Amino acid sequence: MRYSDLAGKEIIDIDEGARVGVINETDLVIDCERGRVHSMIIPTRGRFWGRRELVIPWAGIKKIGVDLIIVSLGKTGPSGRGYWDAE
Repeated sequence: MRYSDLAGKEIIDIDEGARVGVINETDLVIDCERGRVHSMIIPTRGRFWGRRELVIPWAGIKKIGVDLIIVSLGKTGPSGRGYWDAE
């Protein structure tokens, strides 16, 4: 699968049924030695117009469909994902 195949797909959290973001706005963290995707970084809105980033490990992705990607943020655990303020 190519990154261009993922472009435009919405990311939905299955645990809360909430829209997380869109792949067009997302960065991928790639393990170059193994040639695998490690995680996705999704920019979100923070408090008071600030920007935050949500990191979703590849193991948190449950299904890639035609129009959307379903992720499970609750099962990835606090060590696997997290928010931080983008500067």
